[in-house]
Amino acid sequence: MLMRRTLILSAMAATAALALPPRQAGAQSPDRATAFIERTAAELQTVVNGPGSQAEKQAKLQAIVDRTVDVNEVARFCLGRFWRTATPEQQAEYLGLFRRVLMLNITGKIGEYQGVSVVVGKAMPREGAVAVSSTVNRPGNAPSKVDWLVNTDSSNPKIVDVIAEGTSLRLTQRSDYAAYLARNNNSVKALIDALRQQASQQG
Repeated sequence: MLMRRTLILSAMAATAALALPPRQAGAQSPDRATAFIERTAAELQTVVNGPGSQAEKQAKLQAIVDRTVDVNEVARFCLGRFWRTATPEQQAEYLGLFRRVLMLNITGKIGEYQGVSVVVGKAMPREGAVAVSSTVNRPGNAPSKVDWLVNTDSSNPKIVDVIAEGTSLRLTQRSDYAAYLARNNNSVKALIDALRQQASQQG
């Protein structure tokens, strides 16, 4: 499966965005990043564990993802060097399909997240951003360690990577795509076709 199911789906969160360029020391705010993750986790838990139909919860969850993740940058990073070789038309279609598959993966399993809670821990600078540690507790499962890499440079903080049990999700997804492209003559069209098929099957 191109969009691998990962621990972050169990954590009710989103995958991360593009690896951002280096920033000046001190530009990031650990306190601001921690507050952002605490608010985001609280919102996610309220939606998943609260009242409402499946469709209502999916719409609310999608709104949270749209607000906290730069999905287009996620997509560009995951395509890697092939972004530059894609035509403008392919880039536009790929971005749309990436977002649709991502949202379907996140919102399609809301029932499995019932009872999930996130305990936010310490924050510290990492990779030009701020890593906020957390423990994700899910009924019937062992607690999972999830670090949220947050960029606080702009007026709206964004999650720029999620590291689940030591594994970077943005790098994992990029590796998956690179392997798929290698098996298909480095054809961006082949990847787009696969994403389109995946979106139709999930939707």
